[in-house]
Amino acid sequence: MAAYSGTSRPPWQKKDRTRTDAYRDAIFMHTDAIRDKVVVDVGCGTGILSIFCAFAGARKVYAIDASDIAVQAQEVVKANGLSEIITVILGRVEEVDIHEQVDVIVSEWMGYMLLYELYMAPITNAERYADSIDFWRNVYGIDMSAMLPLAKQCAFEEPCVESITAENVLSWPVVIKHIDCSKVTIQELEVVTTNFCVSSMMMASLHGFAMWFDVTFGGQNSQEFESAGESPQDSPPASDYESMALNLRRRRGNETLVLSTAPEENPTHWQQTILYIYDPIEVTQDQVITGSITLAQTRENPRFLNIHLEYSSGDRRCVKESVMR
Repeated sequence: MAAYSGTSRPPWQKKDRTRTDAYRDAIFMHTDAIRDKVVVDVGCGTGILSIFCAFAGARKVYAIDASDIAVQAQEVVKANGLSEIITVILGRVEEVDIHEQVDVIVSEWMGYMLLYELYMAPITNAERYADSIDFWRNVYGIDMSAMLPLAKQCAFEEPCVESITAENVLSWPVVIKHIDCSKVTIQELEVVTTNFCVSSMMMASLHGFAMWFDVTFGGQNSQEFESAGESPQDSPPASDYESMALNLRRRRGNETLVLSTAPEENPTHWQQTILYIYDPIEVTQDQVITGSITLAQTRENPRFLNIHLEYSSGDRRCVKESVMR
């Protein structure tokens, strides 16, 4: 957990407006489920989601984090005058005792390869490949092509977290895994395997496969709110944040709130996860690319993922194995 206790990662998340706006809107669109309730924020970080829940009317919020960032979160809560509502707890959620019924769980738990609605598509990225590999073909007029195998291994052995554009994507994406977070079991996530078959939309060099995810925030919505005989404008807002919640429900109506990390959407701190292959494959328009991918928790650390990718196109058949740490 030490990596989460510093200041490098959380501010990146807070500056990620797409991510933070989505969570804020999801919380404020569900104030009926939060008002006067007990909320647990799992992996609270700096406490921003806990504060949103307090603004949404939670009676009590337990903000839990296993890293030392909880110390700073406590100061943030205090500075915002919310110490009576939010209790910050330093510890692992599995080991924390809360002596009252919890009504709502909030968590920003997604890693770079979240298993929720996980997509994958082949990509082309000649510039990235040239920057990492082609440099070695001629260094100050010296042929260093003997370095190419090592250069490929060093550059592409592990998954790369970086941003690509929609223009890099060679085909429509396929869904690797869809998960209903209200029903999924731990066992279902230990190993995920799927086959895929896609067609290239253009003639290009296939340099790897990109993965990203979408998150849909479900639950109570304005339709349910109105079906109970109320409408958002029946009672005046008690605060600016309640006003914001009401305006969100009026504006969005029954629209589903989606947080997407796809290449064509606004960039997020998750970016995309790229599995680069060592030797590019030349594909033509409509050429079929088939294969399978397996994501499995590692024995050394359940937060790590073993990735086994098999793919073929034309007469090329390859296997790529790596670890997402």
